[in-house]
Amino acid sequence: MLFNSFHFILFFIVVTLLYYLSPHRFRWILLLAASYYFYICWRPKQIIFILLIIFSTFVNYIFSLAMYREKNRRKRKKYLIITLFINFGLLFLFKYSMFFNETIMNVISKGIMWYYRDLGETQALQKVQLFLQNYPARDFDIILPMGISFYTFQATSYSIDVYRKTIKPVRHYGIFSLFITFFPQLVAGPIERSNNLLPQFYKKHKFKKENVLLGLKIMLWGFFKKIVIADRVSTAVNTIYNSPQSYSGFYFVFATILFAFQIYCDFSGYSDIALGAAKVLDFQLMQNFDKPYLSKSIKELWRRWHISLSTWFMDYIYIPLGGNRKGKLKKCSNLFITFFVSGIWHGANWTFALWGALHGLYLVFGILTENISKKIKQILHLNHNILWNFCCIVMTFFLFCISLIIFRANTITDTVYIFQHLLDDITQWTNAQYLYEVVTSLGINLFELTIVVISILFLMAAEIATTKYHVIYGVEKTNVVIRMAFYVLLSVWILSTGVFYNSGEFIYFQF
Repeated sequence: MLFNSFHFILFFIVVTLLYYLSPHRFRWILLLAASYYFYICWRPKQIIFILLIIFSTFVNYIFSLAMYREKNRRKRKKYLIITLFINFGLLFLFKYSMFFNETIMNVISKGIMWYYRDLGETQALQKVQLFLQNYPARDFDIILPMGISFYTFQATSYSIDVYRKTIKPVRHYGIFSLFITFFPQLVAGPIERSNNLLPQFYKKHKFKKENVLLGLKIMLWGFFKKIVIADRVSTAVNTIYNSPQSYSGFYFVFATILFAFQIYCDFSGYSDIALGAAKVLDFQLMQNFDKPYLSKSIKELWRRWHISLSTWFMDYIYIPLGGNRKGKLKKCSNLFITFFVSGIWHGANWTFALWGALHGLYLVFGILTENISKKIKQILHLNHNILWNFCCIVMTFFLFCISLIIFRANTITDTVYIFQHLLDDITQWTNAQYLYEVVTSLGINLFELTIVVISILFLMAAEIATTKYHVIYGVEKTNVVIRMAFYVLLSVWILSTGVFYNSGEFIYFQF
């Protein structure tokens, strides 16, 4: 079920009404049933995928209890290893096995071509064809269950925390199942921690008008980002990136900038809708985005972007590797490994691995030049210089956009082509006629593009004006006239310019 659908609006209204009308002791049953229904609606014909979540829930529940009861450290560790093997084994099977299989086929095919190169290209190709015809898993295909990366990581963090004895395991199987499947954040996060979300399921939530109104306002802001900006921009981005060989130069520059706002508005929009929906039910989810495009460094950006995933990797990969405890060189190595793994988490494609590696290099470079940078800023008194900070924000956004070319490209071949032709016709970039041709060749008309530009400027203005808070919390601190004007404008903006006829899935559903 998509948040940006009439089905969800109706579903959420019914669930909210039943939730507040139900006795506290039955609410977990309602929320669990609603969460399973929410997930099944993704692909009703593939109802078997709900069994995958149930199995994952059962495994983490049973082995976590076993770990907690076991006094022998080696046996506790054995239970943890079994849990991790099952969790990541399922993730590998459904998310990476096809990629692994295709990689093996490609490597062997190229090896055959090289081995039989003396026979000529034609005969070498025949040998490759013969190999592919006899390859046992040539047509291997498997559907990626929606949200598997998110609920796997959430379950894994719980089991590791129990092993570390930082939390006690939940004995109520229904409550634990709800923790894994809570519908607002089930398929695209935020990846919740057990010490934050689990206690809230035991709390007696009373109907509070202020919570409901605040939650709906946060959802409204999320719908604005998704329906008005992300879904409209997606047409232009897909036009360029799905057939890059047909374009060059400023087409790639413009499409990449648009994609930067598409992925931000799409994913942070989902997170806002999730946070808002939970707030209506009196649950507090962790903030997943904190105005990342106002960051002055890549390091800061990763403290503001997909916060739940970034902190997950820090706590369960970076720190166990040694963190920054063993010197600068080891710290750089640990950071690079962490972000490389983060890239692979995003998808079974070498583009994601390369994207993660690039961000690892960004951060390593930042560490190696940190002392020099601090000295220069101190000598030139740049720490609070507005112009310098603005330049840092622009440079950070530029570096992030460079990485997004790799992230969005469908293949490594497309990535190489785009970088090779990125600066084509650079002398024409100030030519009004050339720019007009670019913006009118993106699959959206000038009116739609104008809506996008104005909406993005409004988004950034709102974020700058509420720097210390979530935009909605910042607006709530203003006087009643400004608040009413903001929400009326936002509602009219969504209803009049939102994309309802062809609104797509959220980008992070594929991860």
